[in-house]
This record gives sequence, C-alpha cells and structure tokens, in this order.
Amino acid sequence: MSQTVKRPDTETAVPAPAKPRKPRIGDVLRALRQPKIAIMLGLGFSSGLPFFLTANTLGYWMRDEGLTLKAIGFLSWVGLAYSFKFLWSPLIDRLDAPWLGKRLGRRRGWILIAQIVISCGLLAMALLGPKHGLLALGMAALAVAFASATQDIVVDAWRIEAADTNEELGLLSSAYQLGYRIAVIISDAMILFAASHLGWPTSYVLMALLMTLGIAATLKATEPAGADKVLHEKSAEAPLWTGRGLFDAVVGPFIAFFKTWGWVGLLMLVFISLYRLPEFVMGPMATPFYHDLGISKDMVGTIRTTVGLAASFLGIAFGGLLVARFGYMRALILGGLLQGVGIASFAILATYGGDPRLFGAVMMLDNFGVSAAGVALVTYMSSLTSLGYTATQYALLSSAYAIVGKFLKGFSGAVVDGLQAQGHTLMESYAIFFAGAGAIGLPAILLCLWLAAVSGRNPRTPAPSAA
Repeated sequence: MSQTVKRPDTETAVPAPAKPRKPRIGDVLRALRQPKIAIMLGLGFSSGLPFFLTANTLGYWMRDEGLTLKAIGFLSWVGLAYSFKFLWSPLIDRLDAPWLGKRLGRRRGWILIAQIVISCGLLAMALLGPKHGLLALGMAALAVAFASATQDIVVDAWRIEAADTNEELGLLSSAYQLGYRIAVIISDAMILFAASHLGWPTSYVLMALLMTLGIAATLKATEPAGADKVLHEKSAEAPLWTGRGLFDAVVGPFIAFFKTWGWVGLLMLVFISLYRLPEFVMGPMATPFYHDLGISKDMVGTIRTTVGLAASFLGIAFGGLLVARFGYMRALILGGLLQGVGIASFAILATYGGDPRLFGAVMMLDNFGVSAAGVALVTYMSSLTSLGYTATQYALLSSAYAIVGKFLKGFSGAVVDGLQAQGHTLMESYAIFFAGAGAIGLPAILLCLWLAAVSGRNPRTPAPSAA
C-alpha cells in the first residue's frame, strides 16, 4: 500500500513508495549529473565565491599590508549585509527585476543583476586595495556583500521552488553546498597561489571573471513554473503598492511562518541563530592566523585545495546522507558536534606549530565538519518555508542564522588582542580563542535536543502558503 507525503510548502500530496531505498553517498554524488542539479551547482558556486572575498580573504590581504587584528575584525562587519537581507527580500519576492525581469523571469532576472554588481564590485576592490584607504575599500566590499546577499535571497528561492519533492530538495541543497564549497576553496585557498605570485589586485580581478560561471548557470536555468504562478496570482490579488499589497508582501510571510509553526517557530529562530556561531566567530581570524603562524600562501593554498577540498566533498555528501537517513534533527546534532570539534582543533595548530601534516589534519576536520553541518542546516531551513513566500521566509531564516554570528565576529580581533594584553603570547591567544569558538556551539546542540523533544510532543502539520 502506497503512502503520500507533503512538502511543507505545498498543498498537493504526491505519491511515495511504501519502502523507499535509503540513499547512499554515491547516490548523492551521481545526482549532480542531472541538468537541474548541475545548474544548482553553478548557482551555488556563484553564491559562495563573493563570501570570503569580503571576509577572510580580505583579512589576509589586510594583514599582509600590516593592518591590526582589531581593524580586520571590525571591517568584517560589511558581512552584516547578509544578516539584514530579510528587510528587502519582500520586494525581491514581489517585483520583477528592472530590465531583465520580463525577459528572464523574476528569479533569474534578480540573480543576473546581482551577479553583475558583484563582478563590478570585485573589480573596484582590486583597483582600490587597502592602500587607497579603508573607507573606499570598505564601501566597495559593502556593495559586493549587498549584491551577494541579494543573490542568495533569489538563489535560495529558486532552489526551494524548483524542487518537486523533499528528496529532490535534499539533492538540490547538497548540490548548492557543493558548488558553494568549491567556490570557498577557490576564494579562500586557491586565490592564495595567485596572490603569492601575481599580487592581490590581480587575484581579485580573476575572481570577478569567475563570476561568469554563475552567470552562465543563470542563463541556462528556467523559472520554477509553479512558484511563478503563485507569485503572479498574489500580485494580481493585491498590487504591491497598495496597503494590502505592502502588508501581504512585508508582514504576510512572517504571519504565515508563525501561523504554521506557532511558538515553536520562535524556538527555531533562536536555534538557527546559534547553530553556526563557531564558524562565524573564528572566520575573521583564520587567515591572519596562517600569516602569523608563518605558513606560506602556497602551503595554505596547497593544503586547502587538496585535503581541504576532499574533506569538503565528503562532508557535503555525509551531511546529505545524514538528512536522508536520520532526519533533520539527528543530522543537525551530529553536524554541530563535528563543526565544533573541527574549529576547536585550530587550537592544537596554534600550540604545536605549522607542521604541514598537522595543518592538513586540522583542515580536514574543519572542512568536513563545517560542510556536513551546512547541508543539515540548509535543508532544515528549506523545509520550513511556504510557497509564494519562499524568498522572504528563507531570508528570515538565513538572516537569523547569520545576524548574531556576524555581529560577534567583528570583535574577534579585539578578543585576540585582549588576550595578548593579559600576558599571553600571540599563539597562546589564538589557541584560547579557537578553543572558545568551538565550544560556543554547544548551546545550539542542547537547544536542538529541546526543539526535537518539543516538536515530538506537539506535532504540527505545516500550513499551506497563505493567500
């Protein structure tokens, strides 16, 4: 006898086999050859490429120019643009992109505009550099971060709306994470080869050119037909620039979210905001740490593009497998533990020095844990959205997961400097900092256990998207 399953954001029940075969790691990797999954890979790459170019990698460039850890930490606040994207996501949900929206569709039009702005912003950063003043460089970085956050809003919406089933949503999420992690390896590791031999400005020009891969994926993609119909029906019922239209666009997604999940929705937001704290807090100090440890750019790039890249692939596949076999909560708990251990292991590197074998082992732990946790969280957040409000609700969730961490990471340099002021050596200060960064993920794991227990006692069927 067959069963039926529902995606949380749809009203249509779809048939499912009574005994579906549990996917293996090979199933996740083979699915990347499907056209839709391949496009998602390219869009994930486009989303991941700018992220570190305004954060960790920019910090390495600044440290090379002799800037203080405190300045590097504070400049990382340009990444707060990612945390407030829910403020303009209702407009992205309801308005076509200028010039391109009617030709490419609402989702693809906004993605392409964002990609063009990112490319131009990276070129501006290459021309300006730290030597032309932190204000000018910071403004260019802020433009890249704002456009990148906008791209993330729409790519996330496309990913969720393009999925026909929960299984396909999981595969698309894994493809997104894979493309994202490949881009991170390039912008956080391979760029170091170019910076070492060609200089930082030329390296940033090359990154701007790599954005064409994302542009190609956008042009190849198609608009999700079902979501496009819902969006235009909503626009017809209540034009955006009326009182009802503005209320439905801005407030409606949040009402729909809490109507679906009740008070547990608030618990979800708190959990999501704490889950990735370890990665965010340690981020600005990672590349200055390599610099201060005396590891060459070539060595960092080699380790991260070999051991680090392989560990990222395995972590993404493992995260997708955990979600498919054991569900969101167990995957989140195990992913959170792996993430914390990987980040805390940097303290070992600070204590025992930059031996290449030890450095490789730390990179393996870090990349594997962070990647597995990323897949679990992205898939979990994707399951909580409603069709028609996808961009805004997912922006709310992704902003919740980023805002606390991106605010706190601005003080990371001040923490390391403060530990030095207390009499610790620089490496001792780094070791204490990284151990603490790994430990601050524990409250999120405890909250996840509570959330799983609460959800089990109070089962709630997600409501259909609000009219």
